Amino acid sequence: MEYLELLLKGLVVLFPFAFCWMLITYKWSFRKTEKEPIKVLVTGAAGQIGYAILPMIARGVMLGPDQPVTLHLFDNIKQANEALNGIKMELIDAAFPLLKGVIATTDIVEACKNVNIAVMLGGFLRKEGMERMDMMSKNVSMYMTQASALGKHAAADCKVLVFAKPSNTNALILKEFASSIPEKNITCLTRLDHNRALNQIAKRLKVHASDVKNIIIWGNHSSTHYPDVNHATFTTKNGERLVREHVADDHWLKTEFINTVQHRGLAIIKARKASSALSAASAACDHVHDWVFGTPKGTWVSMGVCSDGSYGIEPGLIYSFPVKCENGKWSIVQGLKIDEFSRAKMDATAKELIEEASFAKSCLNEQ
Repeated sequence: MEYLELLLKGLVVLFPFAFCWMLITYKWSFRKTEKEPIKVLVTGAAGQIGYAILPMIARGVMLGPDQPVTLHLFDNIKQANEALNGIKMELIDAAFPLLKGVIATTDIVEACKNVNIAVMLGGFLRKEGMERMDMMSKNVSMYMTQASALGKHAAADCKVLVFAKPSNTNALILKEFASSIPEKNITCLTRLDHNRALNQIAKRLKVHASDVKNIIIWGNHSSTHYPDVNHATFTTKNGERLVREHVADDHWLKTEFINTVQHRGLAIIKARKASSALSAASAACDHVHDWVFGTPKGTWVSMGVCSDGSYGIEPGLIYSFPVKCENGKWSIVQGLKIDEFSRAKMDATAKELIEEASFAKSCLNEQ
């Protein structure tokens, strides 16, 4: 009995020390396992899409719920400096647990320093009465400067996503002038078009968009891009079914469906008197998330990537393909059958990209 009492007294004395030791060990373990922050650059951060995407990134929508981030906010317009600082204050006031720092600047070199991911939203906007080529000529010089800064100051494995229009050709300029960044790390956004197509098919089939997969956006992020459902499937209680077989309206698929997806952006501008921001920001997060973490087995997504000649598309063009992602890398899905209708649509959007690339090069020669 005396032995038991002594043992209990000893435990009472030792317990506080043991508890403190466990607490210290836990905290030290937590510090050791906490990830290093990823530096994410957002250009055009003072704009609508920037304002929409920044809290998404800070909440972990893009890079996961346990990945700390440092945000680099950049805008090419010097007058935007005050707005950038206002957004910085809001981000700090929101007290996002994953947000470890915010840099707001109009200095492109400071903005690009050691960034791991660059989301390029900034670009010269097309004004009323302005031709697409006029907009392109103004963006060529801007993207040449930004490409040079990224190439010199970003992390060697920096992943780049371009959304500012003309996004495919802006990405092409980045590829040419940010030579230290691997060309496979430079992409453009067609996920917004991909998501729009998913939702149009889901609406037609009376299912949720998450039940539809493997739609393809081919080509340019413009009104010539081609939403292709020939290989798409949707999930039912009885398993996966082909979209084309169940829509069973070839005319709708080749006319109204394509036209609706291609001109969805204009419909949104007409409705809200401003361009897509929330959906564009969400699509950009989807793009980077799947690139970093991988696409689900048996599923592909659409990304504007550097053509390797697949499906007869001129090598070197930044063209939207169906891709699978794994271990932080993308690969073009091979071996898909292309019918005559699709071939014509794919070639038409490739032709537009070749013309844009030729015009961009002529602008560069004048620099």
